[in-house]
Amino acid sequence: MFDYRKAFEAVTTGLKAENRYRVFTEIARDRARFPRATWHAGAEPREVTVWCSNDYLGMGRHPDVVAAMVNEAESGSVGAGGTRNISGNSHAVVGLEHDLARLHGKQAALVFSSGYVANQTAIATLAQCLPGCLILSDSDNHNSMIDGVRRAGCEKAVFRHNDVAHLENLLRAADPDRPKLIVFESVYSMDGDVGPIEAICDLAERYGALTYLDEVHAVGLYGAHGAGYAEEIGAMARVDVIQGTLGKGFGCFGGYITARHEMVDAVRCNAHGFIFTTALPPPLAAAARASIHHLSGSQAERQQHRARVAAVKRALGEAGIPVLDNPTHIVPVMIGDPALAKAASDRLLERHAIYVQPINYPTVPRGTERLRITPTPFHDEALTEELVSALVETFGALGLQFRNAPPLAAE
Repeated sequence: MFDYRKAFEAVTTGLKAENRYRVFTEIARDRARFPRATWHAGAEPREVTVWCSNDYLGMGRHPDVVAAMVNEAESGSVGAGGTRNISGNSHAVVGLEHDLARLHGKQAALVFSSGYVANQTAIATLAQCLPGCLILSDSDNHNSMIDGVRRAGCEKAVFRHNDVAHLENLLRAADPDRPKLIVFESVYSMDGDVGPIEAICDLAERYGALTYLDEVHAVGLYGAHGAGYAEEIGAMARVDVIQGTLGKGFGCFGGYITARHEMVDAVRCNAHGFIFTTALPPPLAAAARASIHHLSGSQAERQQHRARVAAVKRALGEAGIPVLDNPTHIVPVMIGDPALAKAASDRLLERHAIYVQPINYPTVPRGTERLRITPTPFHDEALTEELVSALVETFGALGLQFRNAPPLAAE
């Protein structure tokens, strides 16, 4: 008889041998003391500072966002009540879609249960609506986009990361009359580099392709109204489909796409990942609307965020900590080994009360393991000094390579 238990144990044993076994850290965020949190480990909970949250602007604890969520729950319902088609098409979700379409300057929007589901479902459905579609996908696209491409069942061509010349070669080789969909990202979440949006839009127009842009790590943070990196560079109107999340810069939960009416309607009526799942709860939709409304009119959070990111990068650089250079808010501290990345994360948490998760394969390529630091407007100068001091001590204790000679304080 087949030994099911042994089979599953072998999977985790293999992951542990490769130093890829995932350990989750149990924390309780504190709205009043953000980015402080309580680490629940053992009998005695400890206070820690979170340096790896994707709630980039701290909007998950903003008074307007919290109040909107509570008010909607108290006046209506905590749950959605069903799928959008049956009983879950709430006024709050419909209003959220209007706000998202307006934010991105598109005719329509569609909300999904997560950003992952939005990509997985929308990419597949859009391509399936185009007979003989060729999908052209950046090699560094997120797993959700890769999954969407696979689910489409169409021919695909993967172009080298941000390589516009390679993309053009693939487009030139395709039948001019064939439908084509280019899927790529604005801010790539692990390296923090930016996709060549304008150049890709130029190619799409030249070769008759549609563009699908993932703005998950940019919405809320870039642009005059927080609409993302395409807004930041004035290219938003050139992109056919903009996908985003409500769970990062906006501090809430859920995902969405925005596009022309006919494209959104085609996805709405055909996407299984949308049709057959419970709708986003109205309180979450109300909270997201409040966050979008606030960030559409306020520059303060984005300005403070950029100032803190610049300060953290500068301080780490001066301390000789190896940070991957990029123009965005992502601060990758490069380790290059899975066991050492885990050891560094553990030491920071246990010795310095600093919470930064290690990032290993398959999230990043082998040999590029790292700590992914994400400063917020609330990581002040004192917290930054604590982080730098802790990293210098950790690098020294573990024998990790500094970018240059370690400072005397680390000896």
